[in-house]
Amino acid sequence: MYKCVIVGVGGGRADGHAQAYPLIRRGKLVAVSTRTPEKLEAFARKYEIPGRYTDYREMFHREKPDLVQVNTPPSVRAEILAAADEAGVPAVIFEKPIAIEGEDYRILCQLAGRVKTKVAVNHQLHFHPNRFQLQQRVADGGIGEVRFIDASARLNLVAQGTHMLQGISAFNPAGRPTSVMAQAEGAQGLQPSQRCHYAPDETLAAVSYDNNVRALLRCGAGATVVTEARPVDKLSLHKRISVYGTVGSAHWTMWSWQYTGRNGVMEQGAHDYFEQDVRAQAALTEAMFDWLEDDRKVHPLNLASALVDFNIILGAFHSILKHQVVSLPVEPEDGLIRKLSAVLGS
Repeated sequence: MYKCVIVGVGGGRADGHAQAYPLIRRGKLVAVSTRTPEKLEAFARKYEIPGRYTDYREMFHREKPDLVQVNTPPSVRAEILAAADEAGVPAVIFEKPIAIEGEDYRILCQLAGRVKTKVAVNHQLHFHPNRFQLQQRVADGGIGEVRFIDASARLNLVAQGTHMLQGISAFNPAGRPTSVMAQAEGAQGLQPSQRCHYAPDETLAAVSYDNNVRALLRCGAGATVVTEARPVDKLSLHKRISVYGTVGSAHWTMWSWQYTGRNGVMEQGAHDYFEQDVRAQAALTEAMFDWLEDDRKVHPLNLASALVDFNIILGAFHSILKHQVVSLPVEPEDGLIRKLSAVLGS
């Protein structure tokens, strides 16, 4: 049985990790760490977690975990990864987003090349059962060759656009992003915040891939409303993606799915996001255990793939600032958030 621990209990995703453990066969949640004693005790009692720490380094040293699930702001991702690697932790799952802007992105790229710890990013939507099935059917050629992908989320590009960029990659795994052109409006999301999800309020990005697939991503409150969402006024519940191939299409939202294959027959259904999410979180965690047991079974949400997706975001920031198509991968400038705030907030 793998020993698992959580760092950070805020924001709701730590609950998502803990709630999945009844469905996880090969792992046990043995400890949790957060800086606030009151939050620590409340979370540990709620999920009956025996180990309780206000210092994650002490937890690494004493518990010697096999897996660390990190639920902190992106400002400390690199610090925690370095500490985990130094402590000999075999695996880490980071909450998204992995970085804030170019400076910490470059540090993560450097760490990724030298740490022994295996790292995945918690884009659990990849493993939502109905979306995962659609991904498999598209990969098997059920809609022919993929040509166009349309995705959206009603929170900003960093808060939820990372989920949708990973979704685009999941439906187009053979494609390498080659360019991005983006437009944006609004600077409220660029102001200082605890979560550090810094991005323009509204972003529209067109991404080109080397296999001739094109993708369009819209993020912000003005994006598509998923009418089945409950409650419909909660912006985080409106993620969706549509994939168009030469002979069919696949559509997924947090609440429904639709598929039309080569035979022209449309299939569709509804699902409960929260029920699917617990199962997805468990599957994501089990996939990390697969990777620990076999180096050939690389986690589909590995850090290298997440860095490629985040580079698209950095490219979009450059495109917004320079008013031009930006080739990918981009070498990011320093101070992108400050520059975006100055331009969009004026």
